[in-house]
Amino acid sequence: MYLHTRPGRVDKPNEDYVAAASGTSVRAVLLDGAGGPAELPTGCRHGTAWYVNQLGDRLILRMSDPGVALTEVLAAAIKAVAELHDRSCDLTHPGTPASTVVMARRAEDKVEYLVLGDSTFVADVGGEIVTVSDRRIDAVGVDLWKAMAALPTGTPGHQAARIRFVEHLRRMRNRRGGYPTAAGAPAAAHEALTGDFPAEQVRRIALLSDGATRFVEFGLGEFADALDILGSQAPERLFDRVRAAEASDPDGERWPRAKRTDDIAAVYLPGSKPGSSQRTGTPSSRPR
Repeated sequence: MYLHTRPGRVDKPNEDYVAAASGTSVRAVLLDGAGGPAELPTGCRHGTAWYVNQLGDRLILRMSDPGVALTEVLAAAIKAVAELHDRSCDLTHPGTPASTVVMARRAEDKVEYLVLGDSTFVADVGGEIVTVSDRRIDAVGVDLWKAMAALPTGTPGHQAARIRFVEHLRRMRNRRGGYPTAAGAPAAAHEALTGDFPAEQVRRIALLSDGATRFVEFGLGEFADALDILGSQAPERLFDRVRAAEASDPDGERWPRAKRTDDIAAVYLPGSKPGSSQRTGTPSSRPR
C-alpha cells in the first residue's frame, strides 16, 4: 500500500487528500479540492483544504461497512460536512468548497469504485488496464479554456483568463448542462460513476488526482507505467517526473494548463492486508 500527496506550491495549502485503511474490507479515498484563484471569494470561512479533510475523514470511516453502497457513503459524508458549517458559511455561494472524489473498496468477492469529477480510478483487471474518470467538466467553458490556454502560464493575462474560466466553472457546478461535484448538495453523489470487478481478477489499483495524471497527459508514460512506478521501491518517481516536466515547460507552451504546478495525489493498492490504516492531508479542524 502506498499513498502520498505533494503540494503544487509551498506558499499555498495542499488541497488534495488521500487515505487508505483495511479491516473487514480494504478501502481508499482520494480527493482533489477545487480551490481556484485566491482572488475569487468562496462564501466559506474555512477553505478548501479544510473541506477535503473533513469530507475525506468521514468517507474512509463510513466505507468500512461493505453493505452500504459507495454512493450512499458519499451522500451521507457530504451532508455531514455541510451541517458542520452551514450556519457560519454560505453553501449556496458558487465558489463554496468542492472536490472530486475517487473511492475504492475491496471486499472478499469484489472491488468497487466510485468516481466523481476528473480524478481517475485505475485497475489492472486480469492484465487489462481499466481507467475511469468523470470528464463532464471538460465540456464546460471550452472557449474560455482555449482563451486561457493560448496565453503564457503565470502571466497577468493568463491569470485574468483563468479567473474568467474558473468563475464559469463555479456557476456550472451541480447544474443542468454543467457537471457534478462534491460540495454542499448530497444529491451529487448519485451522479457519480460506479462499478465493480470480481476481486480475484483485480491485481492492483491506483487512485490519481489530475495532478498525477499529468504523467500520462504529458506523454511521460501510460497508466500501466504509472502502476509499475507506484508499485516499485521508489514510487515517488511518479511525482518527480511530473514536477520535472512542469519545470521544463513553465509557460505552458508544450502543455497548456491552468497552473504551472498542481497538487499531486496518488494511492496504490496491491492487495488487501487487514489491520493497517494510513492517511495524509492537511490537519483537520472544526469550524469556529
